[in-house]
Amino acid sequence: MPESVYSRTAFLFPGQGSQAVGMGLDLFDGSPAAREVFREVDDALGHHLSRVIFEGPEETLRRTENAQPAIAAVSLACLKAVEEALGEAPSPAMYAGHSLGEYTALAASGVLGIGDTARLVAERGRLMQLACDERPGGMAALIGIDELAAAEVCRETGTTMANINGAQQIIISGDHMNLAQALDLAAARGAKKCILLKVGGAFHSGHMAPARDGLGRAVRSLAFRSPTAPIIGNVEARPLRTGAELKEELAAQLTACVQWHRSVEYMLDRGIERFVELGPGNVLTGLVRRTNREAQVVNVSDLASAKGLAA
Repeated sequence: MPESVYSRTAFLFPGQGSQAVGMGLDLFDGSPAAREVFREVDDALGHHLSRVIFEGPEETLRRTENAQPAIAAVSLACLKAVEEALGEAPSPAMYAGHSLGEYTALAASGVLGIGDTARLVAERGRLMQLACDERPGGMAALIGIDELAAAEVCRETGTTMANINGAQQIIISGDHMNLAQALDLAAARGAKKCILLKVGGAFHSGHMAPARDGLGRAVRSLAFRSPTAPIIGNVEARPLRTGAELKEELAAQLTACVQWHRSVEYMLDRGIERFVELGPGNVLTGLVRRTNREAQVVNVSDLASAKGLAA
């Protein structure tokens, strides 16, 4: 893929919920560069996370403290397999990641090394799991309802908007009883679908406040470099160009709403034409398509698609 293509390309990285037992195994088997990512992550964490990724069990992989570094590892393995096939590191115009994916973007854009990224993500996951245990909650998807209507549902039920994924796809967080009320109210207000999500807690809400101080200490302990290209931040959907800006973003992101729809619109407005999602699943490319059907989208989730992108 010639450099001119990358000038209008953004690399995207998925968030929690994209994990699946066995993801990345063909990358480990078929790409030395990808295999090195898994080795580096295992070494950084001091245990064989790769074994959990490849073999499970699913309930162990699904736990927040495992799912987050696992998805980041597979996403970075996809990127390294692309680089290996190309014979060079591609230089996209922008990076963006959905929640956890924003941390993956740190390593992809040179802000942190893979080892430091893995340790930071694992600490984030550990702290979030503790917050989930301290104050149980959940998340739900409201489909076919706009942001204003969803905000009113949240106000009336004590829930929180957690992800604005599209013009008609809003994710909310809250206590289980409040979520049940919100689903009934949203359905009465015209939502086409109201779906409880299989997640460990009420992410991107006040439920995560107990994790904030610990995460802040972990972020401040690391030296952040400036990214090789802007990372479009979740909190305000604007480009982040310095290590200092990124540290502020990560501190706020834990309890703030993920402005994914606005992030995609920002990238489209700035001339991005191609979106490459690197990692398990295809959630983000699907959201891009719903925002603009003219945009070109590519998903790299295994060895074949990594080689396909390079070709």
